[in-house]
Amino acid sequence: MSKTHAPLPEAFEPEFETGLKKIFEEMIVFNTVLGLKITSLKPDSVTARIDMKRELIGHFSYNRLHGGVAAAGLDALGGLAVMAAIGARHMDESPQDRLKRFSKLGTIDLRIDYLRPAIGEYFTLHAEVLRLGSRVASTRMEFRGPDGTLMSTGTGAYIVS
Repeated sequence: MSKTHAPLPEAFEPEFETGLKKIFEEMIVFNTVLGLKITSLKPDSVTARIDMKRELIGHFSYNRLHGGVAAAGLDALGGLAVMAAIGARHMDESPQDRLKRFSKLGTIDLRIDYLRPAIGEYFTLHAEVLRLGSRVASTRMEFRGPDGTLMSTGTGAYIVS
């Protein structure tokens, strides 16, 4: 027998959104090192931005972003999309109770396809959950340049319980 869920809300309440941004941008310190900033947080998708800085250069001759930054950013954003989906699934709980659900979240599998060199002043990342199960979630992510050019794509699987 399949379990049905209520339709996704269009937006989160401010307390949940503020708490999730604090966890993602401040408490996950590596995201701070990368400079990841959430630009959109919706129950069905999330977007973020990374500004280019000297510490993120992978190839000094071309001022190219290190591939590990793209991979780590896509992984982090996939996890954020799962957090948002879990938060939307449990709207009957208080924002504080929903924020506590993320303590067990972790990456199981990650695949990144590098399509072209990442050169630019900033980069945008987008992620959405393809499936949210009771134990595992799967995501699809995109990494784009300032002009919207697709530079990398990713898929991820995350443990949620």
